[in-house]
Amino acid sequence: MTQQQTGDWLNAGAVDDILHGAVRDDGRIRAVLQKARELKGLDMADVAALCQISAPEQIEELFATARSVKEQIYGHRMVLFAPLYISNVCGNECTYCAFRASNKALPRTALVMDGIKRDTAELIRQGHKRLLLVAGEGYSAANGGFQYVLDAIAAVYDVTDATGNIRRLNVNLAPLEVEEFRQLKQAGIGTYQLFQETYHRPTYATVHTAGRKRDYDWRATALDRAMHAGIDDVGMGVLFGLHDWRFELLSLMQHIAHLEEVFGVGCHTISVPRIEPADHSDLSLAPPAAVSDLDFKKIIAILRLAVPYTGLILSTRESAAIRRECYALGVSQISAGSRTNPGGYSEGENTAGQFQLGDHRSLDEVVHELSAMGFIPSFCTACYRLGRTGQDFMDLAKPGLIKLKCDPNAVTTFQEYLIDYASESARCDGEKAIDCELSGMSAKARKTSERMLARIRDGRRDVYC
Repeated sequence: MTQQQTGDWLNAGAVDDILHGAVRDDGRIRAVLQKARELKGLDMADVAALCQISAPEQIEELFATARSVKEQIYGHRMVLFAPLYISNVCGNECTYCAFRASNKALPRTALVMDGIKRDTAELIRQGHKRLLLVAGEGYSAANGGFQYVLDAIAAVYDVTDATGNIRRLNVNLAPLEVEEFRQLKQAGIGTYQLFQETYHRPTYATVHTAGRKRDYDWRATALDRAMHAGIDDVGMGVLFGLHDWRFELLSLMQHIAHLEEVFGVGCHTISVPRIEPADHSDLSLAPPAAVSDLDFKKIIAILRLAVPYTGLILSTRESAAIRRECYALGVSQISAGSRTNPGGYSEGENTAGQFQLGDHRSLDEVVHELSAMGFIPSFCTACYRLGRTGQDFMDLAKPGLIKLKCDPNAVTTFQEYLIDYASESARCDGEKAIDCELSGMSAKARKTSERMLARIRDGRRDVYC
């Protein structure tokens, strides 16, 4: 895929025109929010209108609409995962990142397979079933090249500890060739995730000054190559704080529309990281387009309305307090107990991570809080394993049929966690949350859930529908 092929679908001029032409009156905002309640998504002009909201009453109406849409589609489920960093070796010069090639103070590590297995085993002992494998963009013949990544994936899936194992491994990796993406799919990954960081070309060139990542178009077309290779679950995102967040949101919409036009389905997830301080990065201490907490919550709410069936991922970059405020606004997946340095789970944070964490709580603490707030922490991986991905997933999600699968699978995987890994206090609140969730289910979903729960309580594991 050549550079020229991105020109027609990532059009900065069109984004600017739509933003400048956005109508800001109360009637327009109310009409967009009413449209959002129909659960059919929003177009770029609608998103541009919501980006203009500033009056307190309009903000609250936006948040109320987002909470309603979130609950209708996702109910009380909250999917949990952890990132698994296997390498901080990187050939890029990204001015916001501790892994940047010029950071000579950072000890470089590419975990050997035994080290990857040790970290995986530690995450399993915490109760995790779903991981996101992350590697610095520095594959070379010296460290095994792309085969190193394939070996790492196999190593993760090879680990079993007591009754636990990793059931689905998603990956956040440098852009690849189509054939390499085919090998990733054959390795059994779930979602391939890649962030453009910023869609604003001048800013992109300013913050990426060396390495393969300097090539904006090679990165922007990576999801096309992944989908051409048969990976139908892809995740995208931007690093908020590099450029105006309104421009980034509309550019995300352009990217999603492109995937839908070419492949019939957009992205499976969108991540919403904000710049956090990173070792040897002055830019990360003073982001050029810093996003306030209020605007950050608006971003999440707008995305939930714009792409209602797309998962929104919130990481431990954010503080516990901000995460707590964002759960109901549209977030459907969160990381917990995270470490961002290779070996961080089995060896501790003995080297700098990719960035500073905002939420240092353990998985058990996060699970406890979620269940006390009425959420159902979910460790489900059933859709990946049963082929409910890409268009097949959307065909079930849009008419609401996926809830008949997701709700039972959520309580079942949560019950498994409570029995095998939870502290006594987390178990107590978790059992109450499951009882409450069952009482609100449809008769069909409740019958399925109770049948599956009985099998878990009898000692069975990995029960799903």
